[in-house]
Amino acid sequence: MIRIVYGSKGSGKTKRMIAMANDAVHTAKGTVVFIARDSSYMYSLNRGIRFTDASEYGLDGRAMFMGFVSGIASQDFDLETLYIDGFVSLIGEKPGASKNVLDYLEKLSEKHCFDIVLSMSSDEPAPDFIQELII
Repeated sequence: MIRIVYGSKGSGKTKRMIAMANDAVHTAKGTVVFIARDSSYMYSLNRGIRFTDASEYGLDGRAMFMGFVSGIASQDFDLETLYIDGFVSLIGEKPGASKNVLDYLEKLSEKHCFDIVLSMSSDEPAPDFIQELII
């Protein structure tokens, strides 16, 4: 299942996701992973959360991003929840152009039984396919 924290830049999306991840790790039976664009928030997360700084891997566009997430899922059979901060900048596209990536992530999460929570920054209203996933 995919859930989206959606809003404009500076609206508190990252802080909300950090709080969600920190809460989730206390009851998780599997692994909680947090992907961010850089290491800024690494020390805000509980040490039980596996933090990944995406800037270390040279992600360039949707295809590389999907491969990156697939690699994380393939190496961790206990993956329970994957938090992705800065989704729009990681795939290099506006929210309205992200449907294919979200569809791929939904199939991946269903097949391997883990949840995905991601943040999307935009000043524009969310398209319908995103609106139904917003929490």
